[in-house]
Amino acid sequence: MPALPVASEQDSRDIMTDTAAYQVLARKYRPETFADLVGQEAMVQTLRNAFEADRIAQAFVMTGIRGTGKTTTARIIAKGMNCIGPDGTSGPTIDPCGSCEHCTAIMQGRHVDVMEMDAASRTGVGDIREIIDSVAYRAASARYKIYIIDEVHMLSSNAFNALLKTLEEPPTHVKFIFATTEIRKVPVTVLSRCQRFDLRRIEPDVMIAMLQKIATAEGAEITQEALGLITRAAEGSARDAQSLLDQAIAHGAGQTTADQVRAMLGLADRGRVLDLFDLILRGDAEGALGELSAQYAAGADPMAVLRDLAEVSHWVSVIKITPVAAEDPTVSPDERNRGLVMAERLPMRVLSRMWQMLLTALEEVGRAPNAMMAAEMALIRLTHVADLPTPDELIRKLQNTPVPSPEPKNAGTAEGAGGGARQSAPTSPPQAASPSAYAAATPPRAQGSGGVTATAAHSQPGVEQTLARFARFEDVLELIRHHRDVKLLVDVETSLRLVSYSPGRIEFEPTETAPRDLAQRLGTRLQTWTAQRWAVSIGTNGASTIAEIRDAAALELKEQAKGHPLVQAVLVAFPKAQISDIRTAKAIAAEAQIEALPEVEDEWDPFDDE
Repeated sequence: MPALPVASEQDSRDIMTDTAAYQVLARKYRPETFADLVGQEAMVQTLRNAFEADRIAQAFVMTGIRGTGKTTTARIIAKGMNCIGPDGTSGPTIDPCGSCEHCTAIMQGRHVDVMEMDAASRTGVGDIREIIDSVAYRAASARYKIYIIDEVHMLSSNAFNALLKTLEEPPTHVKFIFATTEIRKVPVTVLSRCQRFDLRRIEPDVMIAMLQKIATAEGAEITQEALGLITRAAEGSARDAQSLLDQAIAHGAGQTTADQVRAMLGLADRGRVLDLFDLILRGDAEGALGELSAQYAAGADPMAVLRDLAEVSHWVSVIKITPVAAEDPTVSPDERNRGLVMAERLPMRVLSRMWQMLLTALEEVGRAPNAMMAAEMALIRLTHVADLPTPDELIRKLQNTPVPSPEPKNAGTAEGAGGGARQSAPTSPPQAASPSAYAAATPPRAQGSGGVTATAAHSQPGVEQTLARFARFEDVLELIRHHRDVKLLVDVETSLRLVSYSPGRIEFEPTETAPRDLAQRLGTRLQTWTAQRWAVSIGTNGASTIAEIRDAAALELKEQAKGHPLVQAVLVAFPKAQISDIRTAKAIAAEAQIEALPEVEDEWDPFDDE
């Protein structure tokens, strides 16, 4: 790894003071050449080849997460384009000297021909118009006039459109360099005119080496485990890692340990997080709550503890699939061994369930008024589901468990009119429609031809008791209503002429408009709902359908009403009138009784003198 650059000269404000102000590590060790960039070898190689072949693009766009060096890379490119070398005769180079007037001015941000614009604060067309008006003039002192626009995705749509023509055909002395963390928000018309470079996250081993070199240069002692914690917290950002290192050095007064970094970041001890993970998976709710309380008392944030648990579940899941993932430089050897043991012992289904529940717990803790209480409730849930079977184990257990025989109950009878078809009042489901009678059964066997279901003799124990719940055909209708199979109910009431019925056997004559699969559907549904076989067959000489019986009773009432003198007088006065509904005196009296106010005893009389 190349030597880190020496801190650059102080800016103009520092020069005016007698004592130089402290410069943070992220600025002090900012890369000054491409050789100083860490983790971006692909981009550096592409730019090196472009400079050597004199194929420098007119516009560049740098994208990547925060702190990977987008703006720094833009400044290095600007230095390389305008560098003239120590002797003042060099041309564009991938290795700027850093000592000529142009290199020095660019790194200090005061070069007149290298203009940096923050698109987050200057988003409008007017700001872009200033650039368009100035590109016609040549550079004042440098070789190229360079425009660096940071956070370019913040420009408005009109600003992007105003820039398009100039971006596509700029003067030969003008170069554009864009930087953004949201590349998807940049219009494709802009991207098509730029050479794009994606800056990668810095790998953990490269990051640790960089931090160790900076700590050595600063004369600070910091353990490898502490560097691993900083690297993990930085999430691939060099600037974040350097800022955390700066804070850690100050926190440890030059000698920083992992415990001090955990306290600084509000993290729990990784080993104690693994202990808590084990307690949860063993279902030890008391031990898990005690460990959480101990970590909380030690300064760990409940949200951070749950986040660490989720990270462990993810880490163990990845190790289970790819054991090579355990070779993480940010993880200590002891943690690595424990992770390998967990990955071998725990099934993937348990790890996936814990991951999902921890994600839900993180949302709850973020919304809860007391984070510790929410975290404790989350741990209680996690420990209670630790010993529950997984979905596939539950399915296998249900498949291997015989269906219990429901207790028989007495079915009520409500006889109706009509040959062989009895009707019951459509109130609540009958006693035969208890939940125990509706247990799911195994899939039905093969169906016979011609719409008739072929069934075998009832051989399971308790069949007679189960079918005794359906002593009447009306009980079958109530069963269909209970399961809300509207289509089957309509087909049975309008297309089925009952020939004979006994519990478990139905023989009917279909009407001319009956569905061809009515017998098959009826038998399949009844077998599924009752867990018993039903023989549904087709015969002849069936009774009237339920709908016909219901319509016949209503028609008879209408015919009786037409014979009443008052109704006849109305029909004579209004020839096109029809009888739509009939309400008997008995039905009206019943409705009036329901709607009437209850009688009040000893009602108070305001005129009573007593």
